[in-house]
Amino acid sequence: MTVSPAFADLRGDLELALRLADAADAQSLPRFDAPDLEISTKADHSHVTDADLATERAIRDLLSRERPDDGILGEEFGTAGDTRRQWIIDPIDGTAHFLRGIPLWGTMIALAIDGAPQVGVVSMPALGRRWWAAANEGAWTATEAGARRLATSTVSSLADATVSFQSITQWADAGRLPALMRLAESTWRDRAYGDVFSYMLLAEGRIEMVAEFDVKEYDIAAAVPIVREAGGRMTSVDGRETITDRSALATNGVLHDAFLQLLA
Repeated sequence: MTVSPAFADLRGDLELALRLADAADAQSLPRFDAPDLEISTKADHSHVTDADLATERAIRDLLSRERPDDGILGEEFGTAGDTRRQWIIDPIDGTAHFLRGIPLWGTMIALAIDGAPQVGVVSMPALGRRWWAAANEGAWTATEAGARRLATSTVSSLADATVSFQSITQWADAGRLPALMRLAESTWRDRAYGDVFSYMLLAEGRIEMVAEFDVKEYDIAAAVPIVREAGGRMTSVDGRETITDRSALATNGVLHDAFLQLLA
């Protein structure tokens, strides 16, 4: 099969994203649950650790050598360079878990082209798990038997769906508690699995919906290609195809419109 230049380039970007994840894991995992972990508080009152900073630096250093003309948006060091091709980085998504010794944290790496995420890698080294996708190339996870292609569930009834709502506080701060109660009453199971792990459970077909508020681009960009290539849909909670609306609704695709209507 002849590979078009566009897809060849995207596969090269995916290969680079996987190497970026390797570099990130080498920084973050040795600092996980470390007794001398350095923790500080940012202006928005969220926490940052020395591992967050070192991990993002390692990713940026490799990008500066491999893709010097591309732009970068990272949680810890902001925006630099071109925004047409932009790497979007969350060095440790789930820092609160990380600093408490809970293994549900991960590095999120995406490449957005003209604002749309086209490549995504999520690495959760404390669980020994990794997921990746590129547009039109499918979504995958690593297993002992090799790479396994992901597919969202085929559940077609809200009454049979499992959902992750992330946190009650998020929904309360967004003025959406009545919608959260409708969600809980209309579905089979509601849980707060939290952070990036929820989106990976969705892509694996284990749950049917993830929704959250007050999210930045780096909180969700890497999940977008993985969810979509697995067969799901990902929009804002109001249904817009964007990562800049500060909310996210990811579903198995089959139930997306039903969830939008339920949460309206």
